[in-house]
Order: sequence, then C-alpha cells, then structure tokens
Amino acid sequence: MPGSQDYAQDPRNDHLLVYVNGALVPRAEAKVSVFDAGFSMGDGVWEGLRLHRGRLLFLEAHLDRLIAGAAAIRFDPPLDRAAIEAALRQTLAGNAMADGAHLRLMVTRGLKTDVNQDPRNAIGVPTVVITAEYKAPPIRSGGWGLALHTSSIRCTGPETFDMRLNSHSRLNLIRALLEAIDAGADEALMLDPQGKVSSCNATNFFFVRNGAVHTSTGDYGFNGITRAHVIALCRANAIPLHQGDFDLAQAHVAEEAFVTGTLGGLTPVATIDGHRMNTSPGPVTQRLTTLYEALKDADAAQGPRL
Repeated sequence: MPGSQDYAQDPRNDHLLVYVNGALVPRAEAKVSVFDAGFSMGDGVWEGLRLHRGRLLFLEAHLDRLIAGAAAIRFDPPLDRAAIEAALRQTLAGNAMADGAHLRLMVTRGLKTDVNQDPRNAIGVPTVVITAEYKAPPIRSGGWGLALHTSSIRCTGPETFDMRLNSHSRLNLIRALLEAIDAGADEALMLDPQGKVSSCNATNFFFVRNGAVHTSTGDYGFNGITRAHVIALCRANAIPLHQGDFDLAQAHVAEEAFVTGTLGGLTPVATIDGHRMNTSPGPVTQRLTTLYEALKDADAAQGPRL
C-alpha cells in the first residue's frame, strides 16, 4: 500500500552500519537491551533527517526540536549539540553516504534497573542510536495521490498525549493508521478533540480551497519542520494561507490537498473518505513543491557539508 513514507527499495541498505552509543555496527548486530527505557516504555525522542547534496537539511531546527523534546521529558542527551553532529558525520562517513539518505536519530532514557515506568530507575546513561538508509521516493504514475481515511482516533493536546513531541510512543497513531488500512486507504486523517481537521497519522495536512491554502492551528498536530517551511513559503510568495479550525466537510470539497513530512516533502492527496480532489497534484501543490525543492537546494548550498 503506497504512502507518504514509502520509498524505493535499495539493496545498499542491506549492509549498512548503524551507530549505537558511539560504535558503528552492522545492521544485523545493532541491538539495545530489553531493559532500555525506549524498548520497554517508549521513553525517548527522535528526529528524522534528510541528506541532500552532502548536507543534512535544516539540521539546526531538527536539533532544536530534539533537545527541547528531551528537556520536556526531563533527561539530558549524553551528547551535546556538537557531539551529536559529530555522531551524524561518523554515521554518514562510515556508510560513504553523500546524498539521498534518510537518518533516524533516536535518544532514549537508556538502561533501567528493571522494567518499570518510574524514570528514577534509569541508570543515568541515555542510549543514542542513528540509522542511515538510502530512501528515494518511488516512481509515481501521473495523477497519483494519497487516499486518506478519517480515523475515529483523535489527535490530542499536551494535557493528554503531546503530539508536538517526537516521542517513541506512537500507539495512538498506529491505531489510526490501522483503521485507514482496513478502509483501503493509505493514511489516516485525524481530527482534534473538537472534531476539527488536524493532521494525519505521520504527516501534517493541508488542503486548498478557492486557491487558498488551509491548515490547522497546529495545537493538536505534529511540530513539523516541513510544515513550518510550507507556511513560511506561502507567506513569502503571496499564496493565500488560512490557519484555523476547519470542519471535515470543508476538506471533502477541497480542490486539492497534500501532506508534509521530512521524508516525503510535499505529497499530494487524491481522495479523502472517497471524495476526490479536482486534481492531484494541483497547481498550488505543484507551486509549493517547486518552492520547497528550491529551499532544500539553497539550504544544502550553505555552510560546511557533513
């Protein structure tokens, strides 16, 4: 089943090295303890990063989000910012990567004395794992777009389950995706507690009506870096933008829609609950995709390469 997180299979990924607490090990040997807080409790934070033309895109924003997420759940990564960058460089160099890769930087609370929810049982050395894989979008046919299905699972605010944290706990999102798969769709569209359109299970959601881009307030969705860039691109290029609380019926009659994420960038949507968009990708989606690709190239051209 296609999705915004899909990628073309690459045989080079079979023999890549994984960074585990300072060492590069073959992927078949990359392991953490069953007593690791990330494994037993989903207690950790992560970042997904794209390697584009020798540079990890928007790295500062990703590290800001990782460090803020770790602080929110009250542990300090064992590496400072410079050391994290060095670990990323080590992973890329060990795999001889220069372009077209996706990295997952994962930091958990680390080993615990026993399988227990209490964070005070952590031994005190967080675990750091970095995977780097070649991931290029698959070749799509003309007019292709995602099929979204609205899930009964709701997005939540920080008082319940803070979706603005990139936490290892994803069960509510997986449940939403399972509903979408059961309905024959690619991804789940999720509503907020008031029943307004919020985000998808792994991406942020936008729709276009009367030439204007619409997206949620962001209070109940992911703190998406790609989302923030798309919003900024709209404002910088005189593309009408409305952020607010929108009913599902408004999305159903949209002219076009798309989702955003680090791996897929902007991915067009073809249908929402069986309601077909006028076109996929539509002209606004295509324009924003072109602007975003130019932004990626500009960021890749700046500063030292990893």
